[in-house]
Amino acid sequence: IFLWGIDKLLPHLHPNTPIDQAEGIQPRKRKRSTLLVLAITLHNIPEGLAVGVAFGAVATGSPSASIAGAIALAIGIGIQNLPEGVAVSMPLLRDGMSRKRSFLYGQSSGMVEPISAVIGVLAVSFVEPILPYALSFAAGAMIFVVAEEVIPGSHEEGNRDLASMSLMIGFTVMMILDVALG
Repeated sequence: IFLWGIDKLLPHLHPNTPIDQAEGIQPRKRKRSTLLVLAITLHNIPEGLAVGVAFGAVATGSPSASIAGAIALAIGIGIQNLPEGVAVSMPLLRDGMSRKRSFLYGQSSGMVEPISAVIGVLAVSFVEPILPYALSFAAGAMIFVVAEEVIPGSHEEGNRDLASMSLMIGFTVMMILDVALG
C-alpha cells in the first residue's frame, strides 16, 4: 500500500510508454527520460530496504535470518542491477545526453539502494520487535515492484517468450543461491 501510494504521487514513466501516459502527480512538463529515471529510482528503494532488513535481521540474531540468505539476496539484487542501469542509461543516450552523463544518471538511480539498505538495517536494529513486519513490508514491496514494473515491462516489444524464460532462469538462480548459501 505504501509503494502504491508513492507510485501514485511520484511522477514517472514506464519504459516504452508514451509521455502522455506518465503516472504520478504532474506539476509541470517533464522529459520522458527524466520520468524513466524517476521510475527506476522509485523501484530501487524497496530493493535496498529488502537487503538492509535481511542484514538487520542477522545483526539482531533473528532465528529465521541467516547471513547466507542475506548475502544471496544482495547478490541477486546486485545481478539484476546491471541491466537496470542500462535501462536508465540507454534512453538518456538516445535522447541526446552524453555517454558520461547517461552513465552517471544510470549509476545515480541505483544509489538509493545502499541508502535504503542502511535505513533498513537501522530500523531493524533499533526496533527488533517489528522485524516480522519489516520483512513483510520488504517482501510486499518487492512483489509490488515485480508485478507493477518488471513483468509488464519485460513483455513489451514482442519479447514475451524471452522475458518469461529469463524470469524463470533468474528465479532458478535465486533458488540455487538460497540453497547453496544456506
